[in-house]
Amino acid sequence: MRTERKLSRLDRVFARLDREPERPAHIDVPRMSRHRVVLFSATLAFYTAIVWAVVVSSWLVRLDWQVMFFRPYQQWPQIHAFLDYYVVLGQRGPTAVMVAAWLGWRSWRQHTLRPLLTLGAALLLLNITVGAAKYGMGRLGPHYATVIGSNEMWRGGDIFPSGHTANAVVTWGILAYLASTPRARRWLSALSAVVSLGVGLTTVYLGTHWLSDVLLGWAAGLLILLALPWVEPPIARAETAILALRDRLRGRRALPMPAPAPVGAPSLVVTPRTTAKEEAPAREPVGVTRTSRAPVYMAPGPHTSRAERSPVTPVGSRRPSHSDRVARGTPSARPVAGAGS
Repeated sequence: MRTERKLSRLDRVFARLDREPERPAHIDVPRMSRHRVVLFSATLAFYTAIVWAVVVSSWLVRLDWQVMFFRPYQQWPQIHAFLDYYVVLGQRGPTAVMVAAWLGWRSWRQHTLRPLLTLGAALLLLNITVGAAKYGMGRLGPHYATVIGSNEMWRGGDIFPSGHTANAVVTWGILAYLASTPRARRWLSALSAVVSLGVGLTTVYLGTHWLSDVLLGWAAGLLILLALPWVEPPIARAETAILALRDRLRGRRALPMPAPAPVGAPSLVVTPRTTAKEEAPAREPVGVTRTSRAPVYMAPGPHTSRAERSPVTPVGSRRPSHSDRVARGTPSARPVAGAGS
């Protein structure tokens, strides 16, 4: 009795990967609902409040200086090595490559460019908004502060808001935004929140950012995620244009079909030994009657081949007849020399 081999988890994973890609019948695209609009407005108000609190050097700036003087990296040095690697989860380059690889596989499986285009649009918005705020406010970091108790604004810095924190919110939050089921969206939202929270606190621990930088970074990343439904129509138009361009390029690369040669026209036959300067002689198609003139030296009229002619047996001698030739056995009429003398 033969029993079937039980597949392991790894075998099932590879079997799933080997399946032919299938486009899902329905892709859930988030819409800008009223609930999302309320969250976007509240986050924007929080963003504005943080900026105002830092500009006027309120209690938030004093809290920043207290945390900086506390020096968390000296209080808990045993976790310093781990957090040096953990903060990489907020760097734009490595995280973008990891998330783009996953979303690229999803694009191939679903036959759609929406995941990759959504990631590209989110990162573009992140660079524009966060970059403009950084260089516009020009705040110096804790390691480069000049006056104790000041907000260090407009002094040529580029740390407000925290780019690591905003990038962690957007890069890992895009996975929850593109999730295909509500359950996966909830789990991925919680995971991205924990990762971005940890990255922000890690930058405060390492002393590279003020606490207010991290708060503004969380708000900046959340604003981009909440605004993505407004970008969905341009993403759909971009996908349609890219696929249409791909089809046109494929059509140009396709070789044109050769036109059929007319009946009776000579065709060029190239053999493997024929070089670029040599051409094979033209052949006539089978069944085509060749009409040509008879040579000048031949009499007009139908001519038969030698094989079709009936054999002729020669009769008599082939020598031409002469009138002065005398047949053998007849007396000659000529006088014999010396006769009668």
